[in-house]
Amino acid sequence: MRENCLKKVLIVGGGTSGWMSAAVLLHSLGKNCQIQLIESDEIATVGVGEATIPSIIKFNTLIGIDENEFMRRTQATFKLGIQFRNWGALGDSYIHGFGSMGRKTGLVDFLHYWLKARQAGQVDRLDDYSINLLACEKNRFMRARAEAADSPLADLRHAFHFDAGLFAKYLRGYSEKLGVTRTEGKITSVQTHPETGFVTSVTMENGDVHTADLFIDCSGFRGLLIEQTLHTGYDDWSHWLPCDSALAVPCESTSPLLPYTRSTAHAAGWQWRIPLQSRTGNGHVFCSRFMSQDEATAILLNHLDGKALAEPRLIRFVTGKRKQFWNKNVVAIGLSSGFIEPLESTSIHLIQQGIVRLIELFPNLGFHQADIDEYNRQSATEFEQIRDFIVLHYHQTKRDDSAFWNHCRHMDVPDSLKHKTELFRSSGRFFQKNDELFGDVSWAQVMLGQGIQPMSYHPLVENSADEPVYRMLANVKSVMHAVVDRMPTHAQYVAEHCKASQV
Repeated sequence: MRENCLKKVLIVGGGTSGWMSAAVLLHSLGKNCQIQLIESDEIATVGVGEATIPSIIKFNTLIGIDENEFMRRTQATFKLGIQFRNWGALGDSYIHGFGSMGRKTGLVDFLHYWLKARQAGQVDRLDDYSINLLACEKNRFMRARAEAADSPLADLRHAFHFDAGLFAKYLRGYSEKLGVTRTEGKITSVQTHPETGFVTSVTMENGDVHTADLFIDCSGFRGLLIEQTLHTGYDDWSHWLPCDSALAVPCESTSPLLPYTRSTAHAAGWQWRIPLQSRTGNGHVFCSRFMSQDEATAILLNHLDGKALAEPRLIRFVTGKRKQFWNKNVVAIGLSSGFIEPLESTSIHLIQQGIVRLIELFPNLGFHQADIDEYNRQSATEFEQIRDFIVLHYHQTKRDDSAFWNHCRHMDVPDSLKHKTELFRSSGRFFQKNDELFGDVSWAQVMLGQGIQPMSYHPLVENSADEPVYRMLANVKSVMHAVVDRMPTHAQYVAEHCKASQV
């Protein structure tokens, strides 16, 4: 078996995907396999101010990152959710918060008791029953306290906003210190085996040739290995997600320091706002079929909170995924594997899952097709489930003020999304498949926020008398508000625990 083990893995490309891959491979394989990463300082990465979801905590824990140190080094802030403005209708606003909702209520989810009370006019906002949503609203933060099992603080979930360039730099230092070999330069050609088609080596601009057993393609949208060399193919999802361009620009930071990302819908797309300690990251994702670049730039610059710190940078993309994420001895990670716009901050998660999934199905020199097929099946399923969640935001809208929103409102959507929507609209229910990233609470928040109102609720709720249900809801609301009111502000917590040395 030892003779059949891989001796070397070569990562093509740096940035967030390359250095996250290097860190996980190094941690998992140790010194039994050589890890080399090739990147060029002359090739820019897409990285901008990056927002994440709570799964990144698992990544940090896996490789032993100290959270406060990581935050200081990347100008990071905490994130409790995403605020959506003008999505369901002009003037609407809701937050998709992380974590749970309400409290445990046995076989029937808390949401159904809330739905019953709302139909009876006894409750108003869902926000009152989530510690994450209330902390966003009141600009408060503190880390969850596992020892407070009977307190909502045990349920608080957080992620981060950070500078993606600084994050890659941080992971590079971590990885090089522990043994990853970094090679600077550009790759000019890729060699493949004449019979198997497997990639055998890459040749550098200076003539150096680097071989490996397994290649990780982190070369971004161009997909140097997975597409340009192996011609794997691409599933284009622009008929469901028509935005194809983004403009990114940083601006001066403003107070207060909010613990959430903001997404504001415009006439042909949406604008992100990501608060870091040193600045605010901004971008305008738009559809070039419905809006010119000049118009999109003007909208972006006119909606900044502070002075722009650079010229807007244009990024073109096609939403979709590779037909295979793992082809022969090449695994695509990050943008080379596909792209789903950052509306729900899933980019880092997909990098993380891609490399962790590879470790779970790590090959030997035989490269068994069953392992490759399973990797591709799991990866495709995850991409499709996230795709449906993003399409939901666009399709379920009442906006009719532009050609873009009329198109989104009337477009056909995947059958899998139709089923979820119809089930929730009829009875407020969900059923998860294959360990979906976004759970019932996430789907419920977005569907309600986008204006979908269930016609009924779970009939077992009627087994409980009305007054005890209303008292339970009032008690949960009271406790949630009391706990959040005792928390420090987000800025206070960052300043005390993880303030960057230069802000």
